Amino acid sequence: MSDRYSFLNAIHFKDIESLYKKYKENPNSVEPSWCAFFYGFDFNEENYQYLQEKKTTSTTIQIEKNKNNFLPQPSVHTEFLVYNLIQNYRKRGHFFTKTNPIRERRKHYPSLDLKNFGLSEKELDLHFEVGKIIGLGKNSLRNIINHLKNIYCNSIGIEYMHISDPKKIEWIEKWFQKEKFEFPAEKKKFFLRKLNEAVAFENFVHTKFVGQKRFSIEGNESILPALEEMIEYTSKRYFTEDFVIGMPHRGRLNLLSNFFKKNYSHIFSEFQGKEYKEKSFSGDVKYHLGFTKLRKTRQGRYIKMSLVPNPSHLESVDAIVEGITRSKIDINYNQNSNSEKIIPILIHGDAALSGQGIVYEVIQLSRLKGYKTGGTIHIVINNQIGFTTDYTEGRSSIYCTDIAKIVLSPVLHVNADDIESVIHAIHFAADFRMHYHEDVFIDLLGYRKYGHNEGDEPRFTQPTLYKAISKHPNSYNLYKEKLEKEGLIRTGEIKKMEKEYEEILNKGYNEAKNIKWNVLNSFLEEEWKNFPIVSNTDEIFKKVNTQFPIEKLIKISEKIFTLPKNKKFFRKTEHLFKQRLEMVKKNLVDWSISELVAYGTILYEGFHIRLSGEDVGRGTFSQRHVIIKTEEEEEEILLLNRIRVGQGKMQVYNSPLSEYGVLGFDYGYAMYSPYTLTLWEAQFGDFGNGGQIIIDQYISSGENKWKVRNGIVMFLPHGYEGQGPEHSSARVERYLQLCANNNLFVVNCTTPANFYHLLRRQMKLNFRKPLIVFTPKSLLRHPKCLSKMEELSEGEFQEILDDPSDIGDIEKITKLILCSGKIYYDLLKKKEFLRDEKTAIIRIEQIYPLKKDKIQELFNKYKNKKSIFWVQEEPENMGFWSFIFRKIGKDFPFKLIAPSESSSPSTGSYPDFLKIQNNLLEKAFL
Repeated sequence: MSDRYSFLNAIHFKDIESLYKKYKENPNSVEPSWCAFFYGFDFNEENYQYLQEKKTTSTTIQIEKNKNNFLPQPSVHTEFLVYNLIQNYRKRGHFFTKTNPIRERRKHYPSLDLKNFGLSEKELDLHFEVGKIIGLGKNSLRNIINHLKNIYCNSIGIEYMHISDPKKIEWIEKWFQKEKFEFPAEKKKFFLRKLNEAVAFENFVHTKFVGQKRFSIEGNESILPALEEMIEYTSKRYFTEDFVIGMPHRGRLNLLSNFFKKNYSHIFSEFQGKEYKEKSFSGDVKYHLGFTKLRKTRQGRYIKMSLVPNPSHLESVDAIVEGITRSKIDINYNQNSNSEKIIPILIHGDAALSGQGIVYEVIQLSRLKGYKTGGTIHIVINNQIGFTTDYTEGRSSIYCTDIAKIVLSPVLHVNADDIESVIHAIHFAADFRMHYHEDVFIDLLGYRKYGHNEGDEPRFTQPTLYKAISKHPNSYNLYKEKLEKEGLIRTGEIKKMEKEYEEILNKGYNEAKNIKWNVLNSFLEEEWKNFPIVSNTDEIFKKVNTQFPIEKLIKISEKIFTLPKNKKFFRKTEHLFKQRLEMVKKNLVDWSISELVAYGTILYEGFHIRLSGEDVGRGTFSQRHVIIKTEEEEEEILLLNRIRVGQGKMQVYNSPLSEYGVLGFDYGYAMYSPYTLTLWEAQFGDFGNGGQIIIDQYISSGENKWKVRNGIVMFLPHGYEGQGPEHSSARVERYLQLCANNNLFVVNCTTPANFYHLLRRQMKLNFRKPLIVFTPKSLLRHPKCLSKMEELSEGEFQEILDDPSDIGDIEKITKLILCSGKIYYDLLKKKEFLRDEKTAIIRIEQIYPLKKDKIQELFNKYKNKKSIFWVQEEPENMGFWSFIFRKIGKDFPFKLIAPSESSSPSTGSYPDFLKIQNNLLEKAFL
């Protein structure tokens, strides 16, 4: 639509009639834009055309009649009917397209027949002024309809009228009116060659590796030329140089070989089931592996492409891709989230896009300050089936892409067999993304040639559909026939092309026979070259210097706890910061001070920090206040970014109420940024359960499966304070079940100093491991949970803490209590109340990896011990004890003191909680 008529988008045709009546009475009574619109019509009952517009000093429009032209003209009412028809093609044309290659579309009513708009065939040859709003000028209804059908009801169906921005709607309409399906012969031949590669690769594997799963792309082969065109088009037009891609297993091997250019021999070697040379890694199935490639385009430009490794939790990779992309934006592209240098591409299955909640979470992140990546291009490989579930059973929405409307993204539904329409859609998606830096969706409607995998029988559940598929020619044969008819390619040329590619496949197959071991390619190897993968226990426990000069510690404290004097703050904020400065002057730090000071030292040394999660700026327990706001303007101030020139950058983002999506995002962020301390905090520890797929499939096992290194830190508030079952337990037992091969650090600190050194250790290590920290709640303000500044400057992280009591005669100690976390302070209070001199309380600060030799050393110290107990506030079937027992129970037998086993983490009654807790403490000191 031209700029002149953009105002028509948001008004009903009956309203236009009313305006027209006002215009007839007095042209000055309507807006000038409407005046110009009505000026184009001659609605005189004698049906004359206008000659010219005469401008006068007033805005009144004078209309003269051409009495020499007696052609029949439509009435004003009929013009409006045609306008309504045009609007319906725009709104509903996607319901009446030729986008489904294998079966008839569902019927939608009413149709776009003339009779449904008060029109008939007798108006087909009348010329309508309203043709101007679609770029045709005054034209016949017949031509107007043909034009509309070509744009809105062909092999592409466009959904965009749900968008609320008229300028965006206008831009989309202009794009489709302007852009033509015209490709040079060489480009068409290239598309044909890529379609041949897609089909021939699948046929080759199907023949050579009979019955093996490969999750064929057949039925949606056009994804290969589509991606090829994506990188060629954007690298040439927008100088894009970086593509981060996430996709499920369908078609993955095909794209790895034909798009990412992974060596065919390596892929075929994986099909042959050979073992990995590196025994320290378990590896993964071949269609889950990632790949990083520096590739040269046909235009001679070098681009970086990354296919992110992912498990069979189909859409979980979406959040990872966005996190990696944002990390690259922050590190490589000047923190410009609208950078055209990088594009995230998410390839979805139709069933997963509809059914997986993570998609919604990721889409909701797309425009948020701390998570946006400049717009994602979504491509749906729409098989019209999910495993054995038909689309009519798989969703309630009309389209699998209806989730796109949450953020008012345009959606193109495209017939996957029409390769030139697919390429046209790719051009639109790229242009829209670059123009608006927002998400755009392409729904690539095809089919699945075989069952869910090649050993599955789809005719058990979809006999009719698969009867149609068995007779349907693939997109390569369809396009080959089209180009032959156009005279662009000859049979001999086709056979040569097919033979050349077959020889490449055979060469790779023969080379694979000589490969002894499979190689597990490391993902993003260049970024991690300075950080080896470490699994040796001696290396894991090697001491790291986390000391920091006390003079600088005090200066940093003064910088980050002194409010700007020229700003006005909330009274309680001023009091809090004054209190912090006073504590530092008294040589004391609490938990929150130690955390912020640790960040200050890390930033001072040039590392960056990203802290993300629900309410992290202030802190769930009003403890952090890392972001402060002025009282009147609500200006956000982050004092940690004001320590010194050249320091690292601190980024703090309150996230939406999401665990799965945000944790995945931050894990992805940390996957690319070993020099950034990336922290995700759960509002309460048990909320981490919402991100369990990320924890299970990525955080705990990514290194072992994919050689992916990652230093993400998870803060999980944990502790029984009688707040009920939902706010007590971070489910520590679940994390400990995931521990093996030195894959994680699992820590439950009890002192501010130890927490301080833990955070610094995370960045000072010469390797990276995910760190799970069970952080306290009540200890944030506990009078005994304090450390001295010297402990921060001179100390180090302690995996095990001995009883700090001034034990006069060690020979008196007959009982040892082992514990972890907040329960220590409850036990200490009871011990002091009883004036017990026979019990020593030992804290396990780092649960995994467990420093058994330190425990042995302490047990040897207390030679007269008669009994050893593990005391925990978690129920018997939960908590740390089963893990500790498995690790040291045979060497150091101990008894358990814990609440009775329970199906719920805690009672909901505070009096009941006190009874359980008191009973626990009584047993500990019997």
